Amino acid sequence: MKWIDKLERKYGRYGIPNLTMYVVICYVVGYLLMYINPGILSMLSLDVSKILHGQIWRLITWVIYPPGSQNILWFVVSIAFFYYPIGTALERTWGAFRYTLYIFSGIIFTIISAFLLYFITGGYVTIGGYTFALGGSIYSTYYISMSIFLALAVTYPDMRVLLMFVIPIKMSWMAVYYVAVILYDIFSYIRGGMWFMAVPIVASLLNFVIYFLSTRDLYRYNPKEIRRKQQFKKAVAGSRAGSGQGRVTKHKCAICGRTELDDPNLEFRFCSRCNGNYEYCQDHLFTHEHVK
Repeated sequence: MKWIDKLERKYGRYGIPNLTMYVVICYVVGYLLMYINPGILSMLSLDVSKILHGQIWRLITWVIYPPGSQNILWFVVSIAFFYYPIGTALERTWGAFRYTLYIFSGIIFTIISAFLLYFITGGYVTIGGYTFALGGSIYSTYYISMSIFLALAVTYPDMRVLLMFVIPIKMSWMAVYYVAVILYDIFSYIRGGMWFMAVPIVASLLNFVIYFLSTRDLYRYNPKEIRRKQQFKKAVAGSRAGSGQGRVTKHKCAICGRTELDDPNLEFRFCSRCNGNYEYCQDHLFTHEHVK
């Protein structure tokens, strides 16, 4: 995540504080338009063909499309107990700049996918022998909001939430469930011949994919690192097999295999930076390669 640190040092002042509140306000406005005047709402969607004909405001206004159910009770519950709490929690953890970058990257990836899909299909798709125009209704911030939850679950995997306001469950398990639902949606669209519906889903979650991969320790899968660990284990096994001579010892160096029986003046210490209980003699305590 070093590149994000550099961006934050240079452009950190452009982070938008309380961005979640502005997102919620957009959802409320979009929900009201859905019931008061759906025609106006349709003029604000992410429709590439209309954008290319001069309606450039659609690049921004499509974000007011409310995600999820049209039931007013469910909408209020989702805003009060899902979208707003998880958004503010992630913003407090990451800071305004990182949170703003995360949200806007999801929006930008979705816009890019809309243009790619338009140029690939020409704005029309054929399903069951019938040709349909690709409208802006397939684009919303639902999966971008879902990516916020997934990011919070990765940040706090052991945090517990109340499922149905009653059952305590870890965020990590909730994330596994939602990932399974998302994958099911994607494969269902592809299997049903509606592959173009899967494109916005993947694009909306690219910000989470990048974040997830950036926070993983992928170095341990490096072939050189794997080979180094194998050589280290062989050396440790060999040193243990050739020392001790049947006598019980309290200390043994993980590198050279020496114990307190070899030299009573030797000092032994455990390394706090190694992943596991590895003890080293005074000659190798500061010179060994740390086990990760």
